[in-house]
Amino acid sequence: MSARLRRAAVGVAAVGLVVVPLGVGAGYAFETSAGTGTVAAATVAADQEFPQLTPAVARQLDDAVLKVMSEAKIPGVMVSLSAPGKGSYVRSFGVADKATGAPIRTDMNMRIGSVTKTFTVTALLQLVDQGKVKLDDPIGTYVAGVPNGDRITLRQLADMRSGLFNYSEDEGFFKALTSDPRRPFTPQELLDYSFKHPVLFQPGAKFYYCNTNLILLGLVVEKQSGQRLNDYINEKVVRPAGLHHTLFPVGAEFPKPHSQGYTDQTASGKTEDAADWNPSWGWAAGAMISDLEDLKTWTKVMATGTLLKPATQAERLKVVEALPGTGYGLGIFNVQGWIGHNGSLPGYQALAVYLPEAKATLAVMLNTDIAYEGSEPSTLFGEAITKVVTPEHVFTLPAQSVTAH
Repeated sequence: MSARLRRAAVGVAAVGLVVVPLGVGAGYAFETSAGTGTVAAATVAADQEFPQLTPAVARQLDDAVLKVMSEAKIPGVMVSLSAPGKGSYVRSFGVADKATGAPIRTDMNMRIGSVTKTFTVTALLQLVDQGKVKLDDPIGTYVAGVPNGDRITLRQLADMRSGLFNYSEDEGFFKALTSDPRRPFTPQELLDYSFKHPVLFQPGAKFYYCNTNLILLGLVVEKQSGQRLNDYINEKVVRPAGLHHTLFPVGAEFPKPHSQGYTDQTASGKTEDAADWNPSWGWAAGAMISDLEDLKTWTKVMATGTLLKPATQAERLKVVEALPGTGYGLGIFNVQGWIGHNGSLPGYQALAVYLPEAKATLAVMLNTDIAYEGSEPSTLFGEAITKVVTPEHVFTLPAQSVTAH
């Protein structure tokens, strides 16, 4: 539930860690405001509930994050983990720029890929609250030319059960993007890549993660709000949520400071820096930018529904099994109790999840989308971190036969 373009063949201080490999088997050196040293293996096991984020638990989390970084060759990552009364853990590890070695920092902007979907669906649900749309309206009421448009509902678009083909799986789209990744795409161009394919199944028959669905929902928001999608989301979702460094861009703009981003989703298959690629191809499904603090704030807003009526949020959280151990609602998933979304765009990945029973928030941002042994690195970080703090709720998002941003 993230962003490959097509089929894949803590009571602790908030400090940044500058991580330097010491050589094979030697671990990592770190540098903090408290001095330098090496990350020792933690010996304190987590409680069955969310543990106090003591220095010992922080060291255990350091070890878990660094292990994933080392194995998956992640250039840089930032993590924010917190729960009321338990403390917070905020760290940045590695580099933002492999060419200069500049460290990644927790105040840097990052592309958030499919976490954008949670903003688009929130916008749609606000229109539901305003009586401007109904979840069970057919998409054909708002957008002409959609295959099965008289039968596919807005609800089925939001919960990934439309049966429409995912435009980012189209070979022609992949070639167009990778041959000129700085070119803009319009929503209609994206839909055209999808609609030239037959529908995959009848509406509601099964789950299929599909970016096309969100492009259509973005058009509904535009039509019924009378605003461009980026303007509506920036004004009616981002600002009311109290986010200060979150943006739905029009084109390739990327406010500084930002990290570079490294991807192998390229025409040559070689790793390239995608920081200045145009994310318009993701539009309502994946174009947005945020930073760690905002992502943490948004995660709770998204999961608790503070911008929506309670009944509407309840509709959002009605999940149906999508993958083993994973349910998907309206633009939101539930993975072993963690509610939220992941995101991936060439060069970047993000994870934004909330555990209601502990009121715990986990936000992860990293500057590569290159898979490791078939798994997305954001999932690997989520799994490693939750094994430490919530062993009863380990974030394990199964690999998918069809991946998307």
